Amino acid sequence: MANYDELPVYKASYDLLVEIFQFTKNFKREFKYTIGESLKKETIDLITLIYRANSRRDKFQVLQEARESIEVIRLFVRLLKDLRQVSLKKFVFINKQIENVSKQLTGWQKKMK
Repeated sequence: MANYDELPVYKASYDLLVEIFQFTKNFKREFKYTIGESLKKETIDLITLIYRANSRRDKFQVLQEARESIEVIRLFVRLLKDLRQVSLKKFVFINKQIENVSKQLTGWQKKMK
């Protein structure tokens, strides 16, 4: 079993978390402490789920939770774009990161079946 921090999906989700922490700093106050905090928490939960999946024999359910988490993150980011808290350029960049994590989680889960 690889160390969790060597997993490409862990690295990709960690990079996503760092990016989210960077761009939520500039939110208007009303968004920073609501959607911004929820988005950061959801992304931290995602990384935690990836760690847990790597350390368990039966990974399928934990990976399913991680896949649900990445979709919630995608939803928050879209909402932030619609609320004009994220530029289109940043939205596209973050969505590519989200899609990368999502594909890796799906592939890992399929491998477990």
